[in-house]
Amino acid sequence: MRFRRLIYPALLSLLILSLVLTIYFMVKALQFDPEPSGAAGFDRPHYHFILIPEEMDNPYWRLVGKGAKEAAAKYDAVVEYNGPVQTDMEKHIKVMKMAVASKVDGIITQGLNKRMTPVINKAIQQGIPVVTVDTDASDSRRIAYVGTDNYKAGKMAGKFLINEINGDAKVGIITGSFRSKSQKQRVKGFRDALKKAEGIVVVAVKASHISRVQAAEQTYEIFKNHPDVRVFFGTSALDGLGISATVQRLGKTDDVYILAFDKLPETIRLIENGKIEATVAQQPYQMGYQSVKLMLAVVNGEHLPEINATSTKIIQAVDLPLHELSSDKASVAP
Repeated sequence: MRFRRLIYPALLSLLILSLVLTIYFMVKALQFDPEPSGAAGFDRPHYHFILIPEEMDNPYWRLVGKGAKEAAAKYDAVVEYNGPVQTDMEKHIKVMKMAVASKVDGIITQGLNKRMTPVINKAIQQGIPVVTVDTDASDSRRIAYVGTDNYKAGKMAGKFLINEINGDAKVGIITGSFRSKSQKQRVKGFRDALKKAEGIVVVAVKASHISRVQAAEQTYEIFKNHPDVRVFFGTSALDGLGISATVQRLGKTDDVYILAFDKLPETIRLIENGKIEATVAQQPYQMGYQSVKLMLAVVNGEHLPEINATSTKIIQAVDLPLHELSSDKASVAP
């Protein structure tokens, strides 16, 4: 009996000790930082930005993302690359709202259209700076824009075409979207340039919805209604590829002049092979790189210009030996 009286208090004491030790080690585990600030090789980036592209899998936007991530790695930041896999305005806005809710240090996003304005303004109200890239949202409170002057790029394409085409020509335009501000500006600039050439007339404008397949389909539709079209202008990265596919399928390669947009590797190969005559080359890597540098300037309280235009140029086969095909990284001044 005496033994039982002694063992119960001992077991109770052991149980209490075990409980105390368990709680102690749980607290220590929660306090443990596997990447302590200041430890060599474990410093966390000072800033967390998010880049929201129009299409994550689009090769053009992957170049923008590459530039942004490489700039972030150099300047002690991290860039999250997240958005719709394919063009989806609802998903784009949803990711934007999630970024605001998670209180990232800055948002880099495409302006797209007027639906972005209230979302951008809400981010600014929450103290989160927004830089637009590729397409501006000038009617919003965004801090700055970095990218192509799309109207000037379209006008440059039109002036170039006038010099290239001898005589009259009917022109078909395949544009990425009728809702995209950047696409509309390119089409307007192009058409305004052609006003000075009486014999060159735009007979149709069709939307590809940023799809190579639909660009090919819309090119075929234009040929059905205007079989004598001899020039096509594609205003988004995949349009030239779709136009070329249909032109080749119909055996019209020697009769149709194709002016594309952007310098995707496949577009460059088609220029090398004489399937596309020229393309308007933007600087997507530079856009991504510069957008991060601008964002860092903003969060550090520096003054910066509102509009930061990146360069564009026309590339033809004659230019290719001097041109870097897969990336415009070399054009960036770190």
